[in-house]
Amino acid sequence: MQVQDIMTRRIATVQQDDRLALVRDIFDQAPFRHLLVVDDEDRLCGVITHADMYRALSPYLATDAELERDRETLQRRAHQVMSRDPVTIAADASLAAAASLMLERNISCLPVVDRQQLLGVLSWKDLLCALMK
Repeated sequence: MQVQDIMTRRIATVQQDDRLALVRDIFDQAPFRHLLVVDDEDRLCGVITHADMYRALSPYLATDAELERDRETLQRRAHQVMSRDPVTIAADASLAAAASLMLERNISCLPVVDRQQLLGVLSWKDLLCALMK
């Protein structure tokens, strides 16, 4: 079995200059935990995880202790919190190779690319679901 057989093809992306308010809105409305960051030519340049976003936002947002400086964290840009130079994988790679790469690099997803074109994303959850079938 290959990556292309189980990868998620319907992906969400944000631009490098999009604000964390948008990133938060996407995560709040979607069932996934990885957001791919692209440049103006739609080339992959980073990944923001759900955890990355929450580390970048003030823990006081939407609480009684919220101040203006807490709300300002929503104005940070995607490129300020994304993981740069993400590890990627080809669609025709084996699932064993993908799992090995994720374990070796201690990452939870692999953007699937072909010649700089973004085809999908493979997460640890996709691998576990494939194992269960």
